Amino acid sequence: MNCKLVCLTLFLAYGLQAVAQKSYQLDSPDGKLKTVVNVDKIISFSVSHEETEVLAPSSISMSLEGDEILGLHAKVAKVTRSAVNKVIPSPFYKKAEVTDSYNGMSLNFKGNWSIEFRAYNDGLAYRFVTRKKGDIVVKSEEASYNFSKNYETFAPYVNSKAPTFEQQFFNSFEQPYVNEPITELNSGRLMILPFLVTLDNGKKLCITEADLEDFPGMFLNNSTEKPSLKAVHAPYPKTVEQGGHNRLQMLVKQREDFIAKTTGTRTFPWRAFIVSESDKQLTDNDMVFRLASPNRAGDVSWVKPGKVAWDWWNDWNIYGVDFKAGINNETYKYYIDFASAHGIDYVILDEGWSVNLKADLMQVIPEIDLKGLIEYGKSKNVDIILWAGYWAFHRDMEKVVKHYAEMGVKGFKVDFMDRDDQQMVNFLYEAARICAKYKMMVDFHGVFKPTGLNRTYPNVINYEGVNGLEQLKWSPESYDMVTYDVTIPFIRMIAGPMDYTQGAMRNAARGSYRPINSEPMSQGTRCRQLATYVIFESPFNMLCDNPSNYMREEECTEFIASVPTVWDQTMSLDGKVSEYVAIARRNGADWYVGALTNWDSRELELDLSFLGEGTFKAEIFKDGVNADRAGRDYKKEIITIPANKKLQIKMAPGGGFAARIFK
Repeated sequence: MNCKLVCLTLFLAYGLQAVAQKSYQLDSPDGKLKTVVNVDKIISFSVSHEETEVLAPSSISMSLEGDEILGLHAKVAKVTRSAVNKVIPSPFYKKAEVTDSYNGMSLNFKGNWSIEFRAYNDGLAYRFVTRKKGDIVVKSEEASYNFSKNYETFAPYVNSKAPTFEQQFFNSFEQPYVNEPITELNSGRLMILPFLVTLDNGKKLCITEADLEDFPGMFLNNSTEKPSLKAVHAPYPKTVEQGGHNRLQMLVKQREDFIAKTTGTRTFPWRAFIVSESDKQLTDNDMVFRLASPNRAGDVSWVKPGKVAWDWWNDWNIYGVDFKAGINNETYKYYIDFASAHGIDYVILDEGWSVNLKADLMQVIPEIDLKGLIEYGKSKNVDIILWAGYWAFHRDMEKVVKHYAEMGVKGFKVDFMDRDDQQMVNFLYEAARICAKYKMMVDFHGVFKPTGLNRTYPNVINYEGVNGLEQLKWSPESYDMVTYDVTIPFIRMIAGPMDYTQGAMRNAARGSYRPINSEPMSQGTRCRQLATYVIFESPFNMLCDNPSNYMREEECTEFIASVPTVWDQTMSLDGKVSEYVAIARRNGADWYVGALTNWDSRELELDLSFLGEGTFKAEIFKDGVNADRAGRDYKKEIITIPANKKLQIKMAPGGGFAARIFK
């Protein structure tokens, strides 16, 4: 073969390859973030931020029943691009408005489907879109998120050590983080979202999802020796059986060989990749809220965020009264009196008000007169929230919601879902819709992380899906809640609000914590508990301790009760994942500042230049000089903010700082 023929053959081969593989680039509005999508035998995408590789080429596809794989040998029919810059109103959020600014690209493929990409200054999101007739069955959605280096991660495993993924799909989505390289993560355990990766150049990548509707949630797993994370979804339940906690759960006994059966024309959940240049940026990220579907509940002026006096964590253990404390009218009137005296909006009746083991919310125990308590609360400007186990609520949902709405109850705390398969995701949407119909708020507990349902149905006022303070009722002395507290603002809180249920008045310095169910305590200092009301996003926020303890601590209680639960503005001040965090939030004319540290004592200089011109004073709560030995030691002061707007603070080990700043 002569040289000309060889060269021609090589040219044709290269040319055919070039034609077969097409690349499409999408940049963020500021040009720092770049995404390249390659369409060849498979579809892959990569992400970089300036000189930092965020994701190496990562393949994505979706397999439908009938052996159709969206993403295999795909043919691009049309490419559409867009640029969006708008403002989203967000009345029950950490800011009054959310800026939604991105460049979009939709790759439309032959076969009536597409993939949409959005490039924001702070990350990338993609989702599948189908335009099929009738219904479809989704066998799986495949994704391998690849990295060229074995980066460190902050990974939350499911809180189940069951040997199979099928068993691990049943979990409460509450778990501390392990800090391990990708290849050393346990291949036998599922990991929940959000998931954090430490990149080069001080940057971080947080992986999560948004607009999760009519589809199962995503887990991650690493099953290779390479630094790669694979998407895993719970298959659809085939048979379920009542059981679990007080027979309030539906346990999956058998699953189908597909993950979703759904309409053929729809958008699928967004897969979000949030990129930060500094850790503190993670504590004020709006990606999930931006990507969620807009409000479907209509007028939500009746939704009233606020504080809640909570009974369960403190085990109804009030004292200094002349009646037997417990789940009875006298005890709840005491809670209502306390809430009324401190401007607290709600009292919750947690588990125990309905007859046990019946899974029937229409059966109220004889010790409780619900109508009487509701009327008593109204006379004191305090409303009632009811706890409900999942199956008791689901089995006759509209009847239950209508009945208690007419009685004057303002919402439900629904608990023990403990799954995120398609069936359970659909329950959340249905519960939100029906509660909105009857002007009822809902706080989901025993639930997966938020994915933006609180934007779609703003009456969804809070979520658990967090390893909150309840763990300290039973966890061993070796348990480390303090480090967890300075980790979740950078990871879990990205997904949305979290009902961590803070406010303990028994505060244990390091080495002093013990699990006591009826008289539980927190780890760290008193000021730490106060600061969490500023740091943790929580529109519907519990006071976990009992009224008797709060009434002995009037200064702290007044501050807790006065901290707003929704905000006009949020500013990230400083922070490093698992070490410390400082955040400022504004409501009206007043700013609130909170800071937390891990078990290291810490001094910070907070830049308050956002206050602008003028003289400002601050009511501050700082760790006492002996807070390292007696966690309850604190000092309250009124100070003048320095003219240079630089505030020096000092925190004890496991400590915190809280302030209200006013002009």
